[in-house]
Amino acid sequence: MAHFLIVEARFYDHLNDLLIAGAQAALDAAGHSHEVITVPGALEIPGAVALASESGRYDGFVAIGVIIRGETYHFEVVSNESARGLMALTMDGIPIGNGILTVENEAQALTRARPDEKDKGGEAAKAAIRMLELRTSFVG
Repeated sequence: MAHFLIVEARFYDHLNDLLIAGAQAALDAAGHSHEVITVPGALEIPGAVALASESGRYDGFVAIGVIIRGETYHFEVVSNESARGLMALTMDGIPIGNGILTVENEAQALTRARPDEKDKGGEAAKAAIRMLELRTSFVG
């Protein structure tokens, strides 16, 4: 059994609750334990994962958040930089599943967040589990 940290940027409570439910269900189904922490925004998720990975308490991570396009360039900055930060950590060998939704509107987010629809929270947890399995197979 592995221990995962779900790192969420809570901005849209109802959407995050759906994503977290999906992630928790996937981790529970695979027999893994988990904790949830909240950070101020999606840009802080990679930093929280980096700090938590240094603790040695977690085997993998699931990033959860929702970024809905607004009227400014901020959407692109947050979307691109949070993804870049997570990818850099993944390239360093940290098992991470990226469940940060980047959508045009709330309807798209709901479809992707609901566990009985696209279940992107569950998919992110499954990706983190698979990346941990790969790391274990290569590194031990």
